[in-house]
Parts: sequence; structure tokens; C-alpha cells
Amino acid sequence: MADRDLDIVLYGASGFVGALTAAHVAAQAGPELRVALAGRSREKLEALRVELGRAAAGWEVVTVDATDAPGLRALADRTRVLATTVGPYAVHGKHVARACAEAGTHYADLTGEVLFVRWSLDELDALARESGAAIVHSCGFDSIPSDLGVLTTAHRAAADGEGTLTDTTLLVRSLKGGISGGTIDSGRQQAIAARSDAAARRVIGDPYGLSPRRSEEPSSGRTPARGLLERVRRSVPVDRDPATGRWTGPFVMASYNTRIVRLSNSLTHWSYGRGLRYREVTDFGSGPMSPLLAGGMAVGLGGVLAGLSFAPTRAVLDRFLPKPGEGPSPQTQAAGRFRLDIRATTTTGARYRTRVGADLDPGYGGTAVMLGQTVLALAADDGLPLRAGVGTPATALGDALVDRLRAQGFTFEAERMSAD
Repeated sequence: MADRDLDIVLYGASGFVGALTAAHVAAQAGPELRVALAGRSREKLEALRVELGRAAAGWEVVTVDATDAPGLRALADRTRVLATTVGPYAVHGKHVARACAEAGTHYADLTGEVLFVRWSLDELDALARESGAAIVHSCGFDSIPSDLGVLTTAHRAAADGEGTLTDTTLLVRSLKGGISGGTIDSGRQQAIAARSDAAARRVIGDPYGLSPRRSEEPSSGRTPARGLLERVRRSVPVDRDPATGRWTGPFVMASYNTRIVRLSNSLTHWSYGRGLRYREVTDFGSGPMSPLLAGGMAVGLGGVLAGLSFAPTRAVLDRFLPKPGEGPSPQTQAAGRFRLDIRATTTTGARYRTRVGADLDPGYGGTAVMLGQTVLALAADDGLPLRAGVGTPATALGDALVDRLRAQGFTFEAERMSAD
């Protein structure tokens, strides 16, 4: 890429999360990195450049639409790394990702869409491996805490000589912050696609649906769900741990995050373990209201999932759910935080706990830092990416990204638990 005249392009920079990401890159990038802001509106991009101040004063502004395949290819040809915050990605992201795969340009996004990642694996992986491009999906709260948290756990167990992971559960201990309108819209578009396409429903319903070596993965061990209500019931579990008395309920992002972790495992030839059984839940505690809170979350989440699948109910929900491009106030963002625990057992019987967290709004400020550090690592760190082709934060950046996020105040701490 020696002939490229840009190091980083931030596509969709004038959007809510895009602008937060641009601000983080402006604060963190050295003057040697050549950065451009890209999107549809020159006026908005130029206004953002002014708002970012002196650090961004020399940044270029490029206008190009997500439907302009030749324009996106020309932009990809100019830069070493391109990050996009323009979703839903199944609608607005395919030309962007393809342009990078063809041009040998490293790519990062914030997708939480199973169908888009499946399309990317099928259509772009071989092309990207040939060109040398790393196509790195899910570089925000979807799904860096999960992906790098399990990576950290597996690495600690391996360093201790305790084998690979088996039963592994991520528990959401504390989560304060908003869900972005873009995330909601991604879910909306995927629900629409699944409603009309049986093949899409099979991919979404398969816990190993993103594996490029599906025939080598375990079966789900369950009979197919009969109808929408059965699928919803299975996707929103409520349970009580008999050892601790604590109640757990569904985590809204579990369905996607678990597939990304399993994808990382398969792309690294099952380095986490052939016997990895991974899930994510929300911890509601052990108080008298805990089962009601867990049940309420299950009912609410199930209702939203079902409602997005039908046009009449989707129209009602759209009146209340956040719109794409919307976000919380700076005061609300400042109060955001997340705390996650990953509990794992290994093939030797050893038990580990990994704590993951940050004092940042997970869907906005935290996501901007995670995407920004991904981009900076791809642009500036020697030895990255770890592999070309379509992949995940763990498979493309691994411990290098963990270290960068720790330097930004994130916690990734794995410890071996006592046998008692």
C-alpha cells in the first residue's frame, strides 16, 4: 500500500457514532497519519472538520454515496484503512465492503447483522485473502467485549497449561447507556429479510450459522422450532443458578455476539476448544424481584422481536424506537458504563473469570473508542492484521487491540478461580 495517499478514511463520519469516532481518532492519531472524512454531505463533513479543531484541520473531505460502487472503489484505492458506520450494512454496506476487498484495503465496521456477515464470508472472503485485505466486522459493543473477552480467557487458560474452554458464559453485571437507532434499524431490516426468506431464517436460527466450516461444527442438538412463538421462547431464556440463587435472563445482543465468538473459534482452527459451549445472559441478582425482572426482560425482548417481524406491529414500534442517526445527550453518555463477567471451565476442570468493562456508554462513546482503536491499530501497528480475509476483531487484531483498549481505560482481566 505504499502508493496510497491516505491512511484512514472514516465513512459516514457525520452520523452520530461516526462523529464520535472521528473525534476519538482526532484525539489519538499522530500528525503522520493522513485521515479523510467521507460521506454523502460535504456541508456536514466540513462542519464536522471545523468542530474537531486543529487536529483535523488538514483532513480531506470526500463525498460519495453508499450506492456509488465506482466512487467507493476509487476511494478504497486511495487509503490503507476504511471504517464505516453507515448501516444497516445489508442495505448500505455491501458496495463499501466489496470495494475494500477488491482494493486490498483493510475495512472495519459496526455491524450486528448475521445475514450481512454471512454474505461477506460467502462473497468477499476469498477475494480479500487474495488482495490482502482484512475485512473486520463488529468492531463496537457488537462484539468486541465478547470477542476479546473470550480470547483473553482462552489465552490465560492456555498460558496456565489448563487446556481449552468448554462451558463458557458471559454475564452482564451492569449496563447503563442507550441502544442506537442504527442498531434498531439493523434489527428491523434483518427481521424483514427473515420474514420473507426461508434461507435467511435458517442462517439466523443456526448458532453456528457464521462458521465457514459448518460441517465440522456440532449440531444444535435441538429439534427445529415450530413457529415464531417457539423461536421467541427459545431466544429469551430465564434461569436460576442453583449454586448461587441468582436469576439470569436474556441479553439483547447475545444472539449475535455468540455467533461472532464461535466464528473466531472456527477461523483460528478451534483454538478456544472443540468443546466450547458459549452463551450470554443478563444477571438479575438473587432478590425477591429478580425472577420478575428477568421474566419482564424476556417478555419485552420477545415482544420486540416478534413485533419487528410483522409490518403492522413494526409500524407501531417504529413510533417509539430510536431512529437511525439519533443518540443521547452528552450528559447521558457521560453516565454510561458496562461491566461483564465471563465464567469459563476448561478441559482440565480449571475455572476462570474474566472481567470486561469500561466507564463509557457502550453503544456510543464506548463503541467510538473501540472502532477508533481498531482503525488506528490497522493503520499504525506492525504485524497487523494477523490474517487477511473476512474475520473478527479477535482474529484480525487479537491481543494488540486488547492492549490498546486497556490503555484507554478498558478492563480485560482474566483470573483463575480457586477450586473451593
